[in-house]
Amino acid sequence: MIILLGCILLFHDLTSAQTNDLEKRYAAFRNEAQKNYNDFRDKANREYAEFVRRAWIQYKALPAIPRPKEEKPIPPTVYPEDEEGKPIKNNPVPIDEVVPVIKPIQQPKPVNPIKEESQPIGNYFSFRFFGTETKVRLNDNLRFRLTSCSGEELARGWEICSGKEYNNVIRDCLEIRVRHKLCDWAYLLMLKEMTDSFFGTNCNESVLLMAYLYCQSGYKMRLGQSGNKLVFLYASQYNIYDQPYYEISGEKFYPMDCQEKELRICEASFPNEQSLSLAIHEEMLLARNISPIRMLQAKRYPEMKVEVSVNKNLMDFYNVYPSSEWNDNFMTRWGMYANAPLHSDIKNALYPALLSSIKGKSQQEAVAYLLNLVQTAFAYEYDDKVWGKDRAFFAEETLYYPYCDCEDRSILFSRLVRDLLGLKVALIYYPGHLATAVCFTGQVGGDYIVIGNMRYTVCDPTYINAPVGASMPGMDNRTAKAILLNR
Repeated sequence: MIILLGCILLFHDLTSAQTNDLEKRYAAFRNEAQKNYNDFRDKANREYAEFVRRAWIQYKALPAIPRPKEEKPIPPTVYPEDEEGKPIKNNPVPIDEVVPVIKPIQQPKPVNPIKEESQPIGNYFSFRFFGTETKVRLNDNLRFRLTSCSGEELARGWEICSGKEYNNVIRDCLEIRVRHKLCDWAYLLMLKEMTDSFFGTNCNESVLLMAYLYCQSGYKMRLGQSGNKLVFLYASQYNIYDQPYYEISGEKFYPMDCQEKELRICEASFPNEQSLSLAIHEEMLLARNISPIRMLQAKRYPEMKVEVSVNKNLMDFYNVYPSSEWNDNFMTRWGMYANAPLHSDIKNALYPALLSSIKGKSQQEAVAYLLNLVQTAFAYEYDDKVWGKDRAFFAEETLYYPYCDCEDRSILFSRLVRDLLGLKVALIYYPGHLATAVCFTGQVGGDYIVIGNMRYTVCDPTYINAPVGASMPGMDNRTAKAILLNR
């Protein structure tokens, strides 16, 4: 028994020693890994600074991609009263193209984990971003100055930003991106607002710090020079309309706040850099600035009556959101607007009343209610008359602005049907007109398109009082294009 106990104690000592040894080895490995991470990032920043010192090439801006010129918009039409209640014949609408769903792309990750640096409490710089008060760990000690826009001076500035004193700033910016669910475009604008507020609008120091923070967050950017002015260029695989760009290594780079026709650009790249996406996959959380209540009511179904308000801070953001297309296909722009989620504040105010109105109804009846609401609760007006150009709305914008057109109604209607009924919806593009089609689980009559083996029945939010299955007059004689939407 004594021998056995001694063996147990010996085994325990050996096990404890092994455990302690493993813990020490793991700690050493962890420290070495962190050191390697830091060394990798430091090396990348040193190499980048060296490129900035000497590698600048003259580039000419390429002409802006113009917004696609649409055929003259087809005005809204009222469904004939003598046709109401009559059955609609099944009529397949030919389609010659199906635009697939744009798959979400994960946001860039920072250049290796950014180490938290110890810093006295209270050294924060506060600023407002679309009405949202936020702050980062910036203080006067980090307010550097550039004496010129030379490569040598910019490299010195990059080396200053690469110091560990700015690590907490990067961490705070990334935390803001997560906390407020900022899309890539919103994150870029947030960095610009912060650095402009800290240094002064569009000064070279502001541009350089914004470029550094954007780069260290994992995004692809380049620096340009125009005389003694530093220019920031961001990469995007989207074609942004009405914005001149520079093509570098086969990719489009868009200058921010610069209309120069030529720039000297540093081509240096950063490890694992990722181009900016213009898709919005989750609702942004901005401070509330609520608009006056708006009442919406379906004329055919007056019991469907709802009140809604929107966040004006979000409207301000959407007002500066660039219109663009993906994969050189202008129809993808409507998919980007339609796939953006409706904000939960609006859902909480709007959806309970809508669900109450369609409770107990069949899919076709429920869709008919929602369709008539969108057909009759909004005033129609052409974009050229209101905005001076074509402009598609996110769903919230249609609920906010007094006027909307066919594309705005289709985007809102598609959002309501997907959220409230869980049905698949596609947008249907005819030259000069945009409508929708709903994939019912049961048989529904009327005009329809077929995508794969799925049948989508036409629902036109601009054909006033038209039932499910009715196409705007003349549309059933045209070849359509379908734009698939996510759920």
